[in-house]
Amino acid sequence: MPHNTDLINIVAVGLGLAFVLGAIANRLRLSPLVGYLVAGICVGPFTPGFVADQELANQLAEIGVMLLMFGVGLHFSLKDLMSVKTIAIPGAIAQISAATVLGWGVSQLMGWSHLNGLIFGFSLATASTVVLLRAMEERRLLETTRGKIAVGWLIVEDLACVLALVMMPVIAEVFGPDAAGQNHSIGSVLTSIGITFLKLGAFVALMLIVGRRVIPWILERIAGTGSRELFTLSVLAIALGVAFGAAALFGVSFALGAFFAGMMLNESELSHKAANDSLPLRDAFAVLFFVSVGMLFNPAILVEHPWQVLATAAIIMFGKSAAAFFIVRAFGHSKATALTISASLAQIGEFAFIIAGLGVALKILSAEGQALVLAGALISILLNPFVFGLLDRWQARHPESNPLKQPLDTPAGPSRELENHAIVIGYGRVGSELAQVLRDRGVPVLVIDDNEHHVARAHGNDIPAIRGSAAADAVLAEARPEKAAIAILAIPQPLEAGESIAKLRAMNSNLTLLARAHSDAEVKHLLAHGADGAIMAERELAWSLAEMVMASPALRPARPLPPANPLPEINNSVA
Repeated sequence: MPHNTDLINIVAVGLGLAFVLGAIANRLRLSPLVGYLVAGICVGPFTPGFVADQELANQLAEIGVMLLMFGVGLHFSLKDLMSVKTIAIPGAIAQISAATVLGWGVSQLMGWSHLNGLIFGFSLATASTVVLLRAMEERRLLETTRGKIAVGWLIVEDLACVLALVMMPVIAEVFGPDAAGQNHSIGSVLTSIGITFLKLGAFVALMLIVGRRVIPWILERIAGTGSRELFTLSVLAIALGVAFGAAALFGVSFALGAFFAGMMLNESELSHKAANDSLPLRDAFAVLFFVSVGMLFNPAILVEHPWQVLATAAIIMFGKSAAAFFIVRAFGHSKATALTISASLAQIGEFAFIIAGLGVALKILSAEGQALVLAGALISILLNPFVFGLLDRWQARHPESNPLKQPLDTPAGPSRELENHAIVIGYGRVGSELAQVLRDRGVPVLVIDDNEHHVARAHGNDIPAIRGSAAADAVLAEARPEKAAIAILAIPQPLEAGESIAKLRAMNSNLTLLARAHSDAEVKHLLAHGADGAIMAERELAWSLAEMVMASPALRPARPLPPANPLPEINNSVA
């Protein structure tokens, strides 16, 4: 057996333990991030047992950061920000400033330098995208006024972090400990900042002028080959290649380069396919990133510095949330909206780890400060579901908390008040065609899809649509299956489809349920979960082509084709 297996060890053990603990966290209705961080603590140097190689973990984490930032850029929506710019931009800036000042204040009580305190405070100012979106999706709030404000607020925070990634090396060079003894005049400081922004400007100009055209062109050509693995490889090569080139040629961080690569890919019509194809690898390295972050956490800090941990958690969960509440109220929004935004921001996540990690690397944040950030993240992510639970109970006692002057608090798109309708789950290539055929034949249709672009396209075609996973109880209930006539699962994921079918059958035992499949095993799985029929796409396509071929005058079949769907498991399928 090979002796040097450190990389295999950290990937195998890290991912395996993250899977187990992430599944447990999810079962407890907590964010899987908690499980990933705890997995890192378990394999870190501060706990007994297996200890992963920290240097390798840091390199894997760097790839994770790049792919995380690539995903942020790929889903960056200036349109979402502009729709709520009057509240999201000034509100987020004010809230970030308040959290930074509070963090600086706590750092002064601990005797830290002003620079350490400011970096520490800024690390506590930005919320986790993963945690916020999950909480919003569970409560069907993404398409409401408060949901749009929260997402816009998050975009501003992300942009602030992107700017911080540019400025932190300059700040470290001018004010960090390595700059001690050097005389920095105002002119030299401005020169350093100017050079940094010139490099950044050159990189941005190159991406906007060249990358905006070249990257989509490359994707289109690779997609034309029909090779899925080449397309996936091209997406990852672009993400990591642009990140590496940005660092090597322009001195820009890997993370910022990956962010711009994602933004340029977002310009392509194939961006959704790029996002889907790169998602598995992005998720895997993101998990390794959180594991590596957990490895840096020393649980002893909870005992050695208890009041500092509590103060950090209080800033995250009360300080910046209170600032957000008063800011939203000052802009004339309802108490319900203000409380929702406050609850959404009462946690920190991936950007906090990136900022804190860069601060430690540049020696402008102490290891103790990073440990406090990690402790605050763990505590806030653990308690965030309970914060939302309190919000849910408050709203149940105050149904008048959604005034009529906020019409966007009603779901976007055409009315969902349908009866005897068809529920189409999935609005991709198959679902969109199916929905249109049903509409043309006078059947009322309601779509469920977890892709916001698919939902927007359905609304554009005057079809009511719900954004969310079809396996979620709240999403299915909103589709009113008790009043529907039929549900068709046009999604290619058999496990999610099977779970949705079982739940729909429990909600309405008389509902006709049809699904798509890609193998005999999937057909059996779907039928076993309660489907009335399952269509194997490849078989139906083969029979249709065969019928066209045999109808050609050039061919005279010796005997007629047997009936389609010969397998007994799908005799009741509906074509």
